[in-house]
Amino acid sequence: MSFNNLDTLYRQVIMDHYKNPRNKGVLEEGSLTVNMNNPTCGDRIQLTLNVEDGVVTDAKFEGEGCSISMSSASMMTQAIKGKKIDEAIKLSKIFSDMMQGKDYDDDIDLGDIEALQGVAKFPARIKCATLAWKAMEKGLQEDGK
Repeated sequence: MSFNNLDTLYRQVIMDHYKNPRNKGVLEEGSLTVNMNNPTCGDRIQLTLNVEDGVVTDAKFEGEGCSISMSSASMMTQAIKGKKIDEAIKLSKIFSDMMQGKDYDDDIDLGDIEALQGVAKFPARIKCATLAWKAMEKGLQEDGK
């Protein structure tokens, strides 16, 4: 597949998650809640997580922001459901490496998340893409204490 076709496909995946977000909403009381924002561009997210026996059993988000931040939140909530806390945090580290243009463990199937790899070319947008991931890490690390 040519670069232009791949770029077009990735844009379509991002826009699909933006226009049809997965896991949008708020989990009921008793869930772990993390609020974060990116003051640089105004993106904000409220992430709610259910964790049982060290496994993320559910994840939802609410927020406002650009297509990058909201589609990233949608993709992230899909990716971490059913993962152990350490697996979800490892996935976040892989995502962070991808956003920084570093080599990352490509043995792991990132699914739709790979569509965001082009964001690495736009340093000002990296914080948009990583906002939900940082919220997830913060929540899971606090929950594990």
